[in-house]
This record gives sequence, C-alpha cells and structure tokens, in this order.
Amino acid sequence: MSVIAQLVIVAAGILFPIIWMVSSSFKSSADVTAYPPTFLFRPTLENYTRLLQTTPFFSYARNSLIESGSSTLIGLLLGVPAAYAASITRSSWPALVTLSARMAPGTLFLIPWYIVFRDLGMVGTYGALILTQAAITLPIVIWVLLPAFDAIPRSILEAAGVDGCGTLRSLWRVALPLVSSGLVIATILAFVFSWNYFLFALVLSDENTKPLVVAAFNYIGEGSTDWGGLMAAATLIALPPLVLAIAVQRWLVAGLTLGAVKG
Repeated sequence: MSVIAQLVIVAAGILFPIIWMVSSSFKSSADVTAYPPTFLFRPTLENYTRLLQTTPFFSYARNSLIESGSSTLIGLLLGVPAAYAASITRSSWPALVTLSARMAPGTLFLIPWYIVFRDLGMVGTYGALILTQAAITLPIVIWVLLPAFDAIPRSILEAAGVDGCGTLRSLWRVALPLVSSGLVIATILAFVFSWNYFLFALVLSDENTKPLVVAAFNYIGEGSTDWGGLMAAATLIALPPLVLAIAVQRWLVAGLTLGAVKG
C-alpha cells in the first residue's frame, strides 16, 4: 500500500467523525435521527437557533475561557521554570512526579478535592475549577518543554553565565527564545486539555461557573437525547481550539518536530 493511500485512510478515519458531527448540526430533528442515515438533506440553522435561545451559551463560553485560560497561565508560570530547572540539573524526578499525577485517574483526586473545596466554601467558584485544571496543564507544559530545553546546547547557557546572566535571566533572555516553538505547542495542548476536561467541571461547577463541555451534557436526557442540539453545541465547543491551532500552525508543526533530530 502506498504512502498516499495510507494517509488517505488515516485522514478519512480522523475526519469522518468531525464531518458527521458538523453535518448533523445542520440537520432537522427528523433527519438527524433517520435510519438509515440521510446524506442528502436540506441544511437548517434550527439547532443553532435553539441552542442560543434556550441556553446562556455565551456565558458558558466566557466561563470556559476564564477557566481554561487561567489554568493554562498557571501551568506555564509553574511549568516553564520547573522544566528548565529539571533540564539544567539533569533531574528527572520532577517530571516523573507530575507524570504520575497526570496518569492517575481523575476520580482519584475528585473526592478529596471536592471535600477540600467544600470545607473552604469554594465549590462552584472559578478558583476551584482553575486550580484543579492547573493540575492537568502543569504536567503537559513540563513534558513538552523538557526535551526542548534539553536540546539547547550547554555551551550557550554556559556562555550566558559567563556574561553575568543568572538562572532566571538565562531562562528569560536565552532559553525561552530558543524554545519558542515548544512554548507555543505547550500552550495550545494545555489550553485544549483544560478546555475539553469534563469530570472536575461537572462536580465542582455550578450554574454561574459551568463551562461549555458541562453545558452540552444538558442535551443528554434519560429518555431521549437532542442529537441536533448536542451536535451544534459540540461544533461550537470545538471551534476555539481549532481556530487557535490554525492560527499558530507554523509554530505548532515546528514544536511537534522539536528535538526529533539531534545534532
């Protein structure tokens, strides 16, 4: 099988669910549940209109932006210096500790965090959601930037030290410009993981802090599911990360290949 054929098969497998989701969001209630599925249909904005009229969609979108943006910022503020320190000292334990926390199931942390935030009166606040989602973004930032910092020749950092740069100044003036592609991909991945994370937001949010991924859950009922509304919500939820990735795709590709070839 040729490489092109393999790429076509992989692309079809990836794009088919996305195309199905978007097309279903423009189907009427009858078409979206039709069996066998209808591939030729008259597009309608009924699902989007109902979504915007029956739910405070933009309030949920604002909540998602506040929570995902803040947790990403915290992950960067803590993860960048942590990855740099682990790289220059050749210490692997910080990365392993954060990885073990990331690989553990979310339910392992959910109950203790709920009890802590309940006792502090923080359940249903932005602070609780931002702090819990920062636990997701921090390991991502560290593990993306660690190989990027490792790829910087030691001679460059030693020369910066000779010129009088301390550790923080070397990080800010020398290391960060050299790993800008890795920094971009760390930011995007942290934001996307935080934007899409469902479990903590489901338990720790209330009506005033509910993000989009939890709001979309309202379309799934015990007896029936509003598939058209759910697909419209899912399409709109997927747009911000998609637009962000397209806007910085040049740095994204560079970041994904960073460290693949070592001189």
